[in-house]
Amino acid sequence: MISLRRRLGLPGRPLELAPPEPEIEPEVAPIASEVEFAAYAEDCRIFGFWRHDAERLSDALNAYEEYQLYDVLLAALSDGHTSDARALLVRRDELLAVRAAGPRGNLARRARTRPSPVTLQTGPYTIHGYLHGPPGADAVRQISRRRPMVPLTEAWIEYPTAGEYHRARIGQIIVNHEILDWIRHSRDDEVHVPGLPVESAIDPHAKDMTGYIRVWQD
Repeated sequence: MISLRRRLGLPGRPLELAPPEPEIEPEVAPIASEVEFAAYAEDCRIFGFWRHDAERLSDALNAYEEYQLYDVLLAALSDGHTSDARALLVRRDELLAVRAAGPRGNLARRARTRPSPVTLQTGPYTIHGYLHGPPGADAVRQISRRRPMVPLTEAWIEYPTAGEYHRARIGQIIVNHEILDWIRHSRDDEVHVPGLPVESAIDPHAKDMTGYIRVWQD
């Protein structure tokens, strides 16, 4: 598999740009919202914008296998180097986790769940948080029966970047359980770690952030 970073940097290889969107008459156009998109891939962090019409980001991620991102910045884990593109097509199997953003869904449709503290490893990232499942059920055992993208709440993350080890709180995150290395039951004191900074919107080591700033005008 060619990494996301290399897809932006290989000479002579065109970007997998998102195709132009068809023009749709206003009366039949779906109601779509644009959300900030922050994700974690094997060798980089991804920042951009994505439009979808689902009630929750996790539902939208599970509904499609590819996502058309706009105004994209990739920040490499190895050295913080950045690459940018106006549009980029990303596959779901390239995303280890996605920061939750946008609406949280219809409150009336939420089922009663029980949060279970868990720790998981996915690529270079270790994530601690609460996995929600039906009361009385083992949420970890049942994760394989769920759709690929599964949310965790009150989460924090740790991973190596630019020669340092980074730890930060991220709140809600959606993980791709189909490509987890492992997941285990954890303890509340492993999830509640005081004094952690909030994960930044841009990699703190990234020097060139112009690709994430919305400078293009239609």
